[in-house]
Amino acid sequence: MPTVAIAEDDDGIRLDRWFQRHAAEVTFNIVSRWSKTGAVRLDGAKAGPGDRISAGQTLVWPDVLPEPATPRPVEKVRPPLHPDQIDYMRSMVIHMDAHAIVINKPPGLATQGGTGISTSVDAMLDALQYDAAARPRLVHRLDKDTSGALLLARTARAAAFFSKEFAGREAKKTYWALTLGVPEIRAGTIDAAMSKQPGTGGEKMHVDPETGLKAKTRYRVIDKAAARAAWVEFQPLTGRTHQIRVHAAAISHPLIGDGKYGGKESYLTGGISRKLHLHSRRLVIALPDGGTLDIKADLPSHMAESFAMLGFDMALGEYEEPPPPPPPKKLPRRLSSATSGNRRGERRARGQVAEAPPRRK
Repeated sequence: MPTVAIAEDDDGIRLDRWFQRHAAEVTFNIVSRWSKTGAVRLDGAKAGPGDRISAGQTLVWPDVLPEPATPRPVEKVRPPLHPDQIDYMRSMVIHMDAHAIVINKPPGLATQGGTGISTSVDAMLDALQYDAAARPRLVHRLDKDTSGALLLARTARAAAFFSKEFAGREAKKTYWALTLGVPEIRAGTIDAAMSKQPGTGGEKMHVDPETGLKAKTRYRVIDKAAARAAWVEFQPLTGRTHQIRVHAAAISHPLIGDGKYGGKESYLTGGISRKLHLHSRRLVIALPDGGTLDIKADLPSHMAESFAMLGFDMALGEYEEPPPPPPPKKLPRRLSSATSGNRRGERRARGQVAEAPPRRK
């Protein structure tokens, strides 16, 4: 019977996930059938598909598979990458450590494949495997036309950790954008629930206070070019599809180049690029073994040219708001007379007569 020791990289995952990674022919149903008869064991004890495994445990299972009820679909084999594709992907890397790779994704490159998408980051991740045991994994997304910092996990353990950080809103994401016109309120929070817009096949979102999902975005105006455009920093506090784009349009200042949510008016004249001006500038996230990853991605060429044309000083974008002051210290609670030993306020027993103070002679 096959016997293996659970590796560190698989610590904490479900048993069925281990088989999915290392013995794909053993399906969830097969593990379930084995668990009922005690044929699959962890450290000698019966184990089920949903049990969590730990590094160092010994896993044993039968070497003969039961007859499948239906044939399994054949997995698609990824075609090998062209050397140009490998060079293209590696040219995007701006950070790499044992847990993570961060790339500066260019505009126009989809994060994942889909209908009508011939290439994507996900399709070319083999180029970024380097010396790791497996190709890196996506843990969050950027829109196809949005550029900037995109985090990839190098191990399954790191992927699980980063996914929890994003799901728990612990990761801090900062975007730079150009808006049409200048928001009258220079800093604030946009709180507007969102949902998929009916009739668009789920490809467009809209503000929906009745049935939409909660969506919040913090913003501040960094600089402006008269009343024509503004350089705005956005920090999404939730993670809805097209959230920044929808919220910018909701305050009547759509992003420049965003025809989907701003219409024809979102395209400026005077040599400003018609591409979307939205960039994932900075990502701050905890690392699995302690410490923090804090990475910035340079602007794509079309945004850098627009910033220069509008006369924006890049140094203004490096300003960071000071952290909020700590809450005031709580004063110690004043004790009652009885507790503090001050007996002056103690009520006398009924009928008791107080002694008169001694008279001075």
